Amino acid sequence: MAREYDPHKLSSPRVYLFSMVVFIALVGFLVLILYRQILEAFVTNPGLNGLILGVLLVGILLAVLQVVRLMPEVSWVNSFRTGAYAAGKARKPVLLAPMAQLLGDTSKDVALSSISSQSILDSIGNRLDERRDISRYLISLLVFLGLLGTFWGLLGTIGSIGDTIQSLDPRSGDANDVLDALKGGLSAPL
Repeated sequence: MAREYDPHKLSSPRVYLFSMVVFIALVGFLVLILYRQILEAFVTNPGLNGLILGVLLVGILLAVLQVVRLMPEVSWVNSFRTGAYAAGKARKPVLLAPMAQLLGDTSKDVALSSISSQSILDSIGNRLDERRDISRYLISLLVFLGLLGTFWGLLGTIGSIGDTIQSLDPRSGDANDVLDALKGGLSAPL
């Protein structure tokens, strides 16, 4: 028997969770393919790169948990609409607790005033925005740490080039020997 389409039913966040898991799996597969190059780059500065990797993993975990947090809320709204909530089949919501308190345990023709609805939606929006602010902070932190690593590497390269140039002695012999020493000295930092 085909299920009838209900335009008022909230869609499940599982679709977004599935998309996130697929993307993480694709990135993991890419890391597996480029393992040697990534490991070589990682060991150049394991402290900073480890910090970047740790912040990335925390950010991924928080993003996944934020989507998972919406699942019981969506389930409650859909079960409340169908009347299954009154039968005790659904869990009490956390984000929508004020709305559940106002509506009570019945799904009869209950209506909230526009002021109550707006107040509840603003409260929920504020709580979700707080979680998004943490995600935004972690994204900015990752960009900052990446730039810090880039400048750290550039400073090391410039220092090595300076040491190479200072070690050259143009009075020591032929110009070809000096240029060969310069090429050899610059090949390592570059």
